[in-house]
Amino acid sequence: MSFSPQLPGADLVRQGLDDLAARRLSQEALLVAIGAPRLRRLMSEPALDGDRPVEPELALYREICRQSPDDAHSRYNALIRRLVSFEHALELEAASARRRGLR
Repeated sequence: MSFSPQLPGADLVRQGLDDLAARRLSQEALLVAIGAPRLRRLMSEPALDGDRPVEPELALYREICRQSPDDAHSRYNALIRRLVSFEHALELEAASARRRGLR
């Protein structure tokens, strides 16, 4: 399942999927790795089936600390909130698509 680019956080997820596919461990890739179990249930993306970093939560936090140590905690939490918003919106989009298919 592809997803609408209008979903909240879609830009981060698309970049993260692209980076995972290219084996770049960007903040976006680590964020998608955190959400991979739930995202895998919602969509078919080859990047989600590959190897993921061990402890992506810790790896993401370390990467954020490296780039902006003064506000790492708030930046980490903001990224996680955007991921959760995306996952929730994607679940609603998938449920809506299923309902339309049943009619």
